Amino acid sequence: MTTRRGFLAGMATALSIPAVGRAQGASVLKFAPQSDVAILDPIMSVSYVTRNHAFLIFDTLYGADENNRAQPQMVEGHRVERDGLEWTLTLREGLRFHDGSPVLARDVVASIQRWWKRDNVGQVLAGITDELSAVSDRAVRFRLKVPFPMLPDALGKFGTNNAVIMPERLARTEATVQVTEMVGSGPYRFLPQERVPGSRLVYEKFGGYVPRAGGQTSALAGPKVAHFDRVEWHVMPDVATAAAALQKGEIDWWEQPASDYWKLLAGNRNIKLDQIDTFGSAGVIRFNFLQAPTSNVLIRRAALAAISQRDVMTAVIGEEKDRWRDKVGFFLPGTPMASTVGIDALKEPPDPATARRLLAEAGYKGEPLVFLVPGDIATIKTQGEVVTDALQKAGFTIDMQVMDWGTVLARANNRQEASKGGWHLIGTFTAGVGLLNPSSNNFLRGSGTSAIFGWSDIPKLEELRSAWFRAPTVEAQAAICAEIQRVAFDTLPYAPTGLYFQQTAYRSNLTGVQKGLPLFYGVRRT
Repeated sequence: MTTRRGFLAGMATALSIPAVGRAQGASVLKFAPQSDVAILDPIMSVSYVTRNHAFLIFDTLYGADENNRAQPQMVEGHRVERDGLEWTLTLREGLRFHDGSPVLARDVVASIQRWWKRDNVGQVLAGITDELSAVSDRAVRFRLKVPFPMLPDALGKFGTNNAVIMPERLARTEATVQVTEMVGSGPYRFLPQERVPGSRLVYEKFGGYVPRAGGQTSALAGPKVAHFDRVEWHVMPDVATAAAALQKGEIDWWEQPASDYWKLLAGNRNIKLDQIDTFGSAGVIRFNFLQAPTSNVLIRRAALAAISQRDVMTAVIGEEKDRWRDKVGFFLPGTPMASTVGIDALKEPPDPATARRLLAEAGYKGEPLVFLVPGDIATIKTQGEVVTDALQKAGFTIDMQVMDWGTVLARANNRQEASKGGWHLIGTFTAGVGLLNPSSNNFLRGSGTSAIFGWSDIPKLEELRSAWFRAPTVEAQAAICAEIQRVAFDTLPYAPTGLYFQQTAYRSNLTGVQKGLPLFYGVRRT
């Protein structure tokens, strides 16, 4: 089995770190993201690096705090009438876009209407909305067919896609076409002229931003105060370079340090290791339902039987058990919707004999399965290596194709056969917060070609998901989630590979780093 990234193997690279100078006369925060931002438009991508980029530029009507509770953000407040069928949201005064124009209700309407064409929860909201309108410059009204008490949660969630607000002229762009002009109303504005694809993105403090008055900053909620004049994202060529740059103070913050480096970094008094994401990251092996042989459920079951969550997690994050969880199903362990139903399908140790039997039953003849793996994100690459090894031992022929994350995302939307640029398997990780319930798990859909890449066509999952939204109590919702998990283990929209808890690392002179995800307001240098 392929093991963890070698610690010493990359040290030679660290001896020649590219210069990362500071802008003259400005306070600058230098950040090393997990990868480059291939798609700038957050409505067009479910990538978390795109989301993190977007929260510098854009604001949202509500924002989830570190406990995942939605709080008013761009809105001053809301009024709910007609037994929950009518919501009127009032914008705060003084909101302005980076181009100088005021934020108006019509901008909000257009932004939400673009968002809900792409987002899982947004599609539910769109389906139950009779009318969404701007009733004045500062008031937005939803007229609903049925009550939807989770409206603030939908509009202010952690997980992708996010209901960011942009000017109407941009929000009128078709939801299938990327917006390339990044104009929001958030605490920082994007400087496209300073972008170097694959290397650097730059953001500048927006002097016209008006933070919420009072309260405490908590994840996406509360006052968003920008203390730095500039935030610069520097994409590191490899983990050794990033580790050396952080130790030398050439960067201030490394988003996802490889676990091989945690002990080294923890021993440096000038660096702080911090677990800001308390929900963890969940491993996903996504199957393509449009292409044989992964369109065959027996092939998918064979793959699940061959994969060990324990092997994946120890390779990705290390032997220490407090860093990861196995026996992880389709909902976040320890939360109200989690269930043990179907967990026995996750064999430890894995069961290659069962996998080979299922392959024979499926009539598999050794056809190569194209497995797309990003080489520039260490955790996903390691997962890909371990899974490839396990599948090959079980009798699969795997064509693991390693490329940068941006190319993986571009290839992911190719629905053609493998010989024409398509694929059979894609490995990734998704934020654990997305596994809290059926509304937020993008990979747990059965809506066919309208689902996220992989296009899982499982009508029963859609039926149960709709029932979950209508369930009157948490207990009723949990019972539905147990059935969703049973169906998911039977049909396998994806293979779950475990849950791990990622550390972030930053210079110890930084304070105000928020829990939840990499956010740049509230952070200051002491």
